[in-house]
Amino acid sequence: MIDLNIKSYTVEKLEDPFGLLSGDRYEFFLDLDIDEEDELFSEKGVGLRVLFVAEGEQTKIVSYHFFEQGSEKVFDFALEDDEEEEILQFCKEHLAE
Repeated sequence: MIDLNIKSYTVEKLEDPFGLLSGDRYEFFLDLDIDEEDELFSEKGVGLRVLFVAEGEQTKIVSYHFFEQGSEKVFDFALEDDEEEEILQFCKEHLAE
């Protein structure tokens, strides 16, 4: 289980210039504070990129991946169900910012 301590984040609404996609899409970049003992730890820092969709009252995570700060190297780790729910709630709460 990964400790999802979010130090900072940025969010950007993605434009759909052709209107092909339903709902609004957002890209979140979360800067995570990972314990040194965790196998995901990197001295450069670890981020989580999340593609999030909001359509009316429906929201969901479309995709995500962990990456190393600076190098953008992608880590092959998956969130557990409760962690994914925590990230979903975080994204829902921070859409308006």
